[in-house]
This record gives sequence, structure tokens and C-alpha cells, in this order.
Amino acid sequence: MATFLIERNIPGASELTRAQLQEIAATSNEVVENLGVPYTWRHSYVAGDKIYCVHETDDTETVLEHARRGGFPADLVVGVTAEIGPQTADL
Repeated sequence: MATFLIERNIPGASELTRAQLQEIAATSNEVVENLGVPYTWRHSYVAGDKIYCVHETDDTETVLEHARRGGFPADLVVGVTAEIGPQTADL
């Protein structure tokens, strides 16, 4: 599976309550279970008016279908081509 970074513009995202975030997560999990294809939601970051998500699946169209079924925006979907961090300097 490929890894995708999804940017979701959600005004006031950083002010969502714990209960609202739990509801969003539950909806996402339900959609993942019903997609009928390999799909993994790794994690998401809430920052400002955006939520950045890391998902794994076979193609961009499946990411967009997840967003459509869940009622989530998917304003930007890009495939991840590499992952780097402090340890990359040691390679």
C-alpha cells in the first residue's frame, strides 16, 4: 500500500472538543471498515484550522472515497515519496 498525506481545511479544528474528535474518529473507522479494500488510517494532527492525516491505501481515489463517505474534506491528497527524520543524517 502507498502512504498518503491528506490536508483537511476545517475552520476551528484546533478548538474541536475531545467528544467531537472521538466522533470524527469513530466515523472514519466505520468508513474504513466498509470500504472493502485495504485501507489503514495511521494518525492525524490537528493544527489551527486544519487536520493533517496519514493514511495507507492503494490509490488517491480510495482516499477521496473515504473522505466522501465520511463527510470529510480532502482539500489536498498527496502521495508520500520518502520519510526523513534526524536519523536520516546517520545513513
